[in-house]
Amino acid sequence: MKYKILLIFVPALIFSCFSCSKEKKSSDMNILFLHHSTGEIIWNGSPPSLLNRAIGKVSEKLADAVKKKGQLPRLIENYNSSKGTNYNIDELTFPKAEPYGWNNFPFDYYNIWVVNAGQEPYMEEPTLEMLTDSYQVVIFKHCFPVGYIDADKDSADINSGARTLANYKLQYAALRDKLHEFPQTKFILFTGAALTKASVSEERALRAREFFEWVISEWDQPDDNIYIWDLYDLQTDGGIYFKDEYARSPNDSHPNQSFAEQVVQLLFHRIIDVIENNGNGTLLTGKTKL
Repeated sequence: MKYKILLIFVPALIFSCFSCSKEKKSSDMNILFLHHSTGEIIWNGSPPSLLNRAIGKVSEKLADAVKKKGQLPRLIENYNSSKGTNYNIDELTFPKAEPYGWNNFPFDYYNIWVVNAGQEPYMEEPTLEMLTDSYQVVIFKHCFPVGYIDADKDSADINSGARTLANYKLQYAALRDKLHEFPQTKFILFTGAALTKASVSEERALRAREFFEWVISEWDQPDDNIYIWDLYDLQTDGGIYFKDEYARSPNDSHPNQSFAEQVVQLLFHRIIDVIENNGNGTLLTGKTKL
């Protein structure tokens, strides 16, 4: 029955979406949020609706066109109205499932942005040279599989997709050098999304915490154009696992609605503070400094 409804409903939606043209407004500050599923939930302030998921099986573009506006862009719009600013924020699935593949690990950012840098897309994915032509702030992140970190091998290999601490660190070092080539652009990086206790071994969870702590304490440099938003700390409350009460379920490491509604506010505060105050007014979590 539900599929019959979709057969009637979806064509109507397609007509309504494509018969209405959208004009992109000029902006004093263009912000881009690169994400997959966890980022989409935070962008929306809630998981996608059942209807939107169903439409997404027919067409991802159509699902994007008909879903209600996310909480993060609404917060930006409200801020513009109250403060007289003119900030615009867009979202982009990066990388797409095809042709590159649904992977946003350290290797993939390194592969697309460092190894294949330039003015042409790599496997239909935009390079930093392309993104920084249009956006003054670029936000990017990893989804929770980044925490499946294996023990280091005999030697590190920057060009390997193997998920080890040593490889991650080499790829991050190269990424930092690349980001520094665009000093007029501010980059906001999430610490990686955490996994629930039922979803990961203790050894891997400890390696994940070690990596995210290294990102904050050693990789991140003061007074540059890279800023951290510490999603991992918000998810774990100082532990090593995504707390079950914040997750969709103990076996599903996506954020639930309550958690997404809370942290999207903190992400918003962090973005505004990075734009207007170089991140000096907020903690890495986006909470206001006392």
